[in-house]
Amino acid sequence: MKAYKGYLIDLDGTMYQGEQEIDGAPQFIEYLKSQHIPHLFVTNNSTKEPEEVVKKLHKMGVSATGEEVITSALATAEFISDQHPGATVFMIGGSGLFQALTEKGLSIKDNENVDYVVIGLDEAVTYEKLAIATLAVRKGAKFISTNKDVAIPKERGFMPGNGAITSVVSVSTGVDPVFVGKPEPIIMHKAMETIGLDKHDVAMIGDLYDTDIMSGINIGIDTIHVQTGVTTIEELEQKEIQPTYTFQDLNQLITELQQG
Repeated sequence: MKAYKGYLIDLDGTMYQGEQEIDGAPQFIEYLKSQHIPHLFVTNNSTKEPEEVVKKLHKMGVSATGEEVITSALATAEFISDQHPGATVFMIGGSGLFQALTEKGLSIKDNENVDYVVIGLDEAVTYEKLAIATLAVRKGAKFISTNKDVAIPKERGFMPGNGAITSVVSVSTGVDPVFVGKPEPIIMHKAMETIGLDKHDVAMIGDLYDTDIMSGINIGIDTIHVQTGVTTIEELEQKEIQPTYTFQDLNQLITELQQG
């Protein structure tokens, strides 16, 4: 297979499964480091700060630094800051989103008189938060959502994701948001800018076809599907556009790369 100069890598289902390690993940990152191959972890999770993501990766035996993590919160903050430096924002979301927005000089407000409404996953969301967001969008605030994932896997099963929360405001106002996270190009363009390589030299690795693989396809880079998470090989075969490669796990990918 082709040897790439850099990789963009999904987290849940690729590096770990919930709170469980995935065999081959730590070994793959060690292989990349031994070959001095740059890589970034690209996640739709907007609730965690990069340092928190790194802490979890370390717990799973995966070597990482905060500079190697691109979250949908970071991509959202940069997207807004580029459009409107110093904008006022009403946000629904966690500490990761709050930190990303404020570090870009954006001003967080608790009322509907704002330039932007930003929605990220908030497991403590209230009717009042949704009401303020709705009023702000109706007043003309630009509507941004960190990602469109409608469900997220939890110990109890699949729970409402950020896309489900976002839909409340969207349905109420009739306004569709700009989505930032995978499979949309915004987060991927930030990742490509950060890794600093030509798109022909980079591959996206992930388990979930509709987000990870489509995110690579949507910006024209090669994709590597791993069968360690959500999308099975049987489901993959039904897709019209296939990933560039699919492997049982990252151990198999290491073997292929070593064989050249």
